[in-house]
Amino acid sequence: FDNLKRAIAMGVDVVGGIPHFERTMADGAESIRLLCEFAAQQDRRVDMHCDETDDPMSRHIETLAYETQRLGMGGLVAGSHLTSMHSMDNYYVSKLLPLIAESGVAAIANPLINITLQGRHDTYPKRRGMTRVPELLAAGVDVAFGHDCVLDPWYGMGSGDMLEVAHMGLHVAQMTGVEAMHQCFLAVTETPARILGLEGYGLAPGCHADLVLLDAGSTIEAIRLRAARRLVLRRGAVVAETPSAQATLHLPGRPAGTDFRMPPQGPR
Repeated sequence: FDNLKRAIAMGVDVVGGIPHFERTMADGAESIRLLCEFAAQQDRRVDMHCDETDDPMSRHIETLAYETQRLGMGGLVAGSHLTSMHSMDNYYVSKLLPLIAESGVAAIANPLINITLQGRHDTYPKRRGMTRVPELLAAGVDVAFGHDCVLDPWYGMGSGDMLEVAHMGLHVAQMTGVEAMHQCFLAVTETPARILGLEGYGLAPGCHADLVLLDAGSTIEAIRLRAARRLVLRRGAVVAETPSAQATLHLPGRPAGTDFRMPPQGPR
């Protein structure tokens, strides 16, 4: 713990761990207990890189939820990946979901990486591997989408574009209903801000003027088109801008321009 203590002294905000990399389930559970207790003592949040495997017996999220509840850390702990839940027995998951919800542990799926890495050793059919996003949401768990990797040994692609992440998450989780698609937008905006405990986030009076202006008429259209970021503001100052995308057609008898946006469908 010496290096971890030094990191805390240097200003690290969040304590992490990777219990499924331990040699035994018991060692993994012990690492969760020690790290959560340390984080509670240091008044830090926890983001546990948890159960990123196709092994249905990797159940460290159960221990993470238990320790979170025991230490009163609800709202301060996130389990990232949780891909083993994709392969778990449905009966066990029916017991696990309320435990996660009651503990206040948030879930962070990483659609681009999970669909790329999970199921690698399957023949056919191949599992998708991403955690059970719709079921977690239905249970009342905060679920965010993360990018996880950009141009590294695990993922040779990636642009850091969270609308691309939401677009992939929507497809992998088959969340194609209107409300479900809106939930995917929240999974890369409001929900992660809440999980991070960001202060002054939002569009209400008094919030920080930190925002991204999207060239879209709704949250769903923003995901569908991976809309251009017209303006990026930080504390009210423009730090980046992108012109609206323009396409020119050269077809006889047709208008020269086109617009892929749909008319607004409502407040979203």
